[in-house]
Amino acid sequence: MRKRYANLKELLENELRKDHRDTDRGTREAIDLVRQLKHVRKKGYFTRPEFLKMCRWKSWRTIHLYSANTSRQIEGVARAVLATTDERRRMELLDSLKGVGIPTASAILMLIDPKRYGVIDIRVWRLLYRYGEVSVNPKGRNFTLDNWDSCLSKLRYFAKMFNTCPRRIELALFMCHRRSHLPLAARPRAGTENL
Repeated sequence: MRKRYANLKELLENELRKDHRDTDRGTREAIDLVRQLKHVRKKGYFTRPEFLKMCRWKSWRTIHLYSANTSRQIEGVARAVLATTDERRRMELLDSLKGVGIPTASAILMLIDPKRYGVIDIRVWRLLYRYGEVSVNPKGRNFTLDNWDSCLSKLRYFAKMFNTCPRRIELALFMCHRRSHLPLAARPRAGTENL
């Protein structure tokens, strides 16, 4: 399969020239949520309604599971997440809430601190894999904490290289993959090889 770019650095050089902020509803919603959640880190926790908004933004399909968490459970986890500096522990704590897996936990961290975090997503992961930046889980499914660590490390590495934040790198990769219409099935559709 032929790649459109020699490496991920070249892809990002091209993608970061584009403004992805107004490209789709999900991106606009994320920008609004980040603004609404600015106070969370200073306050030291997020509320159940804030939690449900963040989870719904990432995946509305499991809202019934997110809703099963009580205010007390959510605020307890939120306080612990924001009190620790151990990033893996943050993910473990968020993952302990009903319905929250690695992708949703990463979305929560990004929404409350987009300068430090990006979202682990199947589209982003597949581009990282395609360009040799990660070497496991080619389908980008059932993410583990180790997958998240690898993804976040790569997002931060490229963010530092391009003097930006991990969220911007993640969004550029997401939008590039999405525009290419590269299917989320295991094999690419004809005509999408030149990503």
